[in-house]
Amino acid sequence: MASTRGGFRRREYWHVPGHAGRVLLGGTDGDLLAEVARAARAAGLEVSGGPDLLDLTDDDGGRGIDRLFRRLARELTTAEAEHVRVATDPPAQEPALAARLLSAPTLAVELARRGVTAEIGVLAEAELWSVYQPIVRLSDRSVVAHEALLRGLVDGREVGGEDLFFVAESADWLPRLDRIGRESAILGAAPWLGHADLFVNSDPASVIRPQASLASTEDALHEAGIEPARLVVEVGEVSAVADRGHLLSVLEHYRSLGWRVALDDVAAGWSSRSLLVTVRPDVVKLGRALVQALPDDGARTMVRSVADLAHRLGAQVVAEGVETDQVAEEVAALGADLGQGWLFGRPVPPPAAEDGPTATDGPVAGVSPR
Repeated sequence: MASTRGGFRRREYWHVPGHAGRVLLGGTDGDLLAEVARAARAAGLEVSGGPDLLDLTDDDGGRGIDRLFRRLARELTTAEAEHVRVATDPPAQEPALAARLLSAPTLAVELARRGVTAEIGVLAEAELWSVYQPIVRLSDRSVVAHEALLRGLVDGREVGGEDLFFVAESADWLPRLDRIGRESAILGAAPWLGHADLFVNSDPASVIRPQASLASTEDALHEAGIEPARLVVEVGEVSAVADRGHLLSVLEHYRSLGWRVALDDVAAGWSSRSLLVTVRPDVVKLGRALVQALPDDGARTMVRSVADLAHRLGAQVVAEGVETDQVAEEVAALGADLGQGWLFGRPVPPPAAEDGPTATDGPVAGVSPR
């Protein structure tokens, strides 16, 4: 990782599969594997094996297997590709072969890693860094926090976090990119953050075993000299709903480290209310779509309802997507404490260290860490 005026930048190296001379494909759907076998023969491959395991050999320097993968990407749905496991150029020794088969990716992941179904260069060739968007106190417009957002540079073109994470999820690299995002955010903010808080996005699904998965993030925070209570980990509402048990164990570990929790992109349905009570976040972020629906009466009612519940739970409320003074005044009147959006500043690279801290306020939520 290198330090520049634009913060810390890092180039990671991701293993992208090359040509393969032999492929094993396994699954429990015999009809699906029979369809794969027909496509393999059409691609000029030698096919052997049984109903649950296909053994494909390519005498054309891997070009036949490449043709097969391209055809399967066109003809199979994502759900079908998820039900087939792939091991390329498998070892001959049985213990090594067994280990390879146990860790074999799905066909969907293999296709993504080869760039057949995802533009793998977006991630595999990217230089990565974080940009930061201010979060302000609505009562006086003072900057009290910054949200870090991951960016990539590929062939001189800037790539947004949404594209980076799409490729990472498709290629089963999400835990690694999520970790890189956390560490980049922390180390990039270290020289200038001052007493402001730092909001960092993280998907609980990427944290497999909290103590091990978060150790490097904890080290980065210590290296940066940022107090643990100033780190606010944002959890998206959609990802939070996926596995409540795992979510709560991850959040418990965050809090044991002194970090705080924000529930991001909150709407106002019953699922949101239930999730708020379950998660009991330190910060609640109103979703951009809800905020930008104002001054619709229904949106007003929903914003006030979420803000009231959040305050009863001891959390502060951030309104995202604030782009005009009128919306800023309205969300403040409806109970939002903080605002984030283009009105207050767009995501930008961090300032040079010599520019100094950008805020001197205390923790944004004003809540003691649990």
